[in-house]
Amino acid sequence: MIQAYDWAGGREAMLRFGPDTGPVLVAALPLFEEANRTRTFLVTILRALADRGIASALPDLPAQGDSLVPTRQIAIANLRAAFADAARATGRPAYSVAIRSGALVDGKAILAGRWHFSPQTGPELLRELNRVRQAGDGGDFAGNSLSAAFLAELDNSDVEAARTIRLDSDPKNADARVTGAPLWRRAEPDNAPALAALLADDIAAWVRACEG
Repeated sequence: MIQAYDWAGGREAMLRFGPDTGPVLVAALPLFEEANRTRTFLVTILRALADRGIASALPDLPAQGDSLVPTRQIAIANLRAAFADAARATGRPAYSVAIRSGALVDGKAILAGRWHFSPQTGPELLRELNRVRQAGDGGDFAGNSLSAAFLAELDNSDVEAARTIRLDSDPKNADARVTGAPLWRRAEPDNAPALAALLADDIAAWVRACEG
């Protein structure tokens, strides 16, 4: 089901999954091109959670997805404000589920808990964006025109404490590890239904433990 939520900069779309009662997971895709590569995968996770009786929402954020906000105007502060308003708009106790740099956007929301899959900090994303720009032919970032203010925000942005799941090939600290391929590295969008089901099981168990 497609709904909408309002934030200070306008109105954005929000997909809803699962039951009309109980807590709701508000999901965040990675920023920029990684969102295209992982959107189907994240939606598969959210549908699997609906099958497990857990509701979720996937909001478009300003300057991302189908948002009408120009990419040049993207700001971490606006992403966080919009995500917080999306969580509030659900009208229910909310948790966040974020993939990669999506973990940067849930820091201002009032949440019962956070769950991150392979979270990426602002400086890590900034280094990756700079590599992409250097490898390209122009001065933009893989087709994205980004402001100096946003790049400075990234350099000072970290992620909040969360239940953290990483691939077993990732040496960074994690609460648990899973076997799988980094879909965000693929040249084209892809899916991993078995991994999505495994992560949905972990999220469902985590939410139920948090709910007591």
